[in-house]
Amino acid sequence: MSNPGEADATPITDPRQLADYLAAGGKPPSAWRIGTEHEKFGFRHTDLRPPPYQPGGIQAMLDGFRRFGWQPILDGGQPIGLKGDAARAGASVSLEPGGQFELSGGLLDTVHDTRRELERHFAEVRAVGDELGLGFAPLGFHPTMTRAEMPWMPKTRYAVMRRYMPHRGKLGLDMMLRTCTVQVNLDFADEADMVRKMRVGLALQPLATALFANSPFAEGRPNGYFSYRAQIWTDTDPDRTGIPPIVFEDGFGFERYADWVLDVPMYFIIRDGAFIDAAGASFRDFLHGRLPQRPGERATLGDFADHLTTVFTDVRLKRFLEMRGADAGAAPMMLASAAFWVGLLYDGAALAAAEALVREHPWTDFAALRAEVPRRGLDTPWQRGRLRDLARAVVAIATEGLAARARRDAEGDDERMYLAPLSEIAAGAPTQAEYWLQRYHGAWREDVRRIFAEAAI
Repeated sequence: MSNPGEADATPITDPRQLADYLAAGGKPPSAWRIGTEHEKFGFRHTDLRPPPYQPGGIQAMLDGFRRFGWQPILDGGQPIGLKGDAARAGASVSLEPGGQFELSGGLLDTVHDTRRELERHFAEVRAVGDELGLGFAPLGFHPTMTRAEMPWMPKTRYAVMRRYMPHRGKLGLDMMLRTCTVQVNLDFADEADMVRKMRVGLALQPLATALFANSPFAEGRPNGYFSYRAQIWTDTDPDRTGIPPIVFEDGFGFERYADWVLDVPMYFIIRDGAFIDAAGASFRDFLHGRLPQRPGERATLGDFADHLTTVFTDVRLKRFLEMRGADAGAAPMMLASAAFWVGLLYDGAALAAAEALVREHPWTDFAALRAEVPRRGLDTPWQRGRLRDLARAVVAIATEGLAARARRDAEGDDERMYLAPLSEIAAGAPTQAEYWLQRYHGAWREDVRRIFAEAAI
C-alpha cells in the first residue's frame, strides 16, 4: 500500500468536486506513462524467517537505502517509507503490514524504462540486504509462516486496519501480512477512455490472476490453490473489493464512481501528520460535518484522495487506473505484467479489439471467473474450452498493441519482448505456481523452504 497523505486542504462543498478531482487525471496520449508497484517478502538467510522491523531488519533496510539518495517518510518519528530524490522523481518505497518491501515506481515512458528501474531497485535491495543477512523473494503468498508468526510494521494506518478488518472478513489480516502483488498503473485521456479501460481491465483481471498465479504454498505445504493471494481477497472486505457492478452499468463515469466510493466505509483521516481512526464511518457524513471523530469538520479533497487508497477493487480508479489482479513474481513476470496492460490499453486498435472480445460475453461471466481461477488457474472452464484459450487471444492482442507502439530500446527491440513469458504460458508452459509445485514434488522432496533461494531477487 502506498504512503497516503495528500495535502490538498480544499474543502468539499459540492459532491461534483469529487468527479472533477478524478477527471483532472485525464491526459493526452502523448503524456501517458507507466507506473509499477511490486512487493516482496524479506527473509533472514540464517533461518528463513521474516525480519522484524528492528533490530537488524526492515528499519535497517530503510536506513541503508538513504545512501542511494532516498529520503525517509516518518510515522510517529519512525521511518516507514522512503521518497525518491531527483533521479527517482515520483518513486517511493513503502512497507506492507508484514514488512513486505514495496517499490512504487516513477512515471515512465516505456516498459524498457520499467526494466531499468526494476534492475536498479533490485541492485539496491541486494546491496543493503546482503549487509544485513537478508534476502527478498517476490511470491504471492508467504510459503511458510503462519499469520501469528509474521511481524507487524509500526504504521498507524495498519493499526486501524488490524482492528477493523476482522469485522468484515475472515482473511483480511492474511491479506495484510502474508500477500504480495505486482500492480500496473496507467493513464486515461478522458471519461470515455477511462470507462473503456476500466471495463476491459476489470473483465480481464481474473485472466491476469491465472496467468500470474504464484502462490501455491501456505505454512510449508501446497494449499490447493494456484493463486492463494487471489482467494484471500474473496474473504477480506466485501465493501471495497472485487468487481463493482456499477462499472458495467449504463451511465458509468467519474460521478457514478465517486458516488459509489462515498459509500465505502472509511478507515482513517490524517490531521497534522497523525492518523485518526474513523473505521466504519461514512464519508457522506464527513461531507456534511457529521463525522463522530471530528464533529463539525468537513472533508477536504485531500481526505477524499486518502479515502480512495482504501478502495481495493481489482481495478482501482484514482487519477489513473491501477491493475491489481496479479501475484508478485519473478522479474520477467513483473515486466510481462506491465507489457500486458500497456499493450492492451495504450494502443487504440488493441483496446478496441480487447473491448470487442469482452463485449462478446456478459460481464458477469468474467466476474464468475474470479471465484474459480484461484484454485483452477488457466484450466478454469471458459465457454467451450479453458481459460488458456482466452489467454492466447488476449496475449495476441497485447502483442499487436505493443508492436503498434513501436517503442524500441538501444538494441532496436520493441516492448513485445517482455510478453515472451506469457506467450509461452498461453501456449501451454507452466505458470509460476505450476512450476513451483513441480519443484516441490520433485527436486525439493517436499521441502518448501527451498523456494526462498530459488525465488530470491
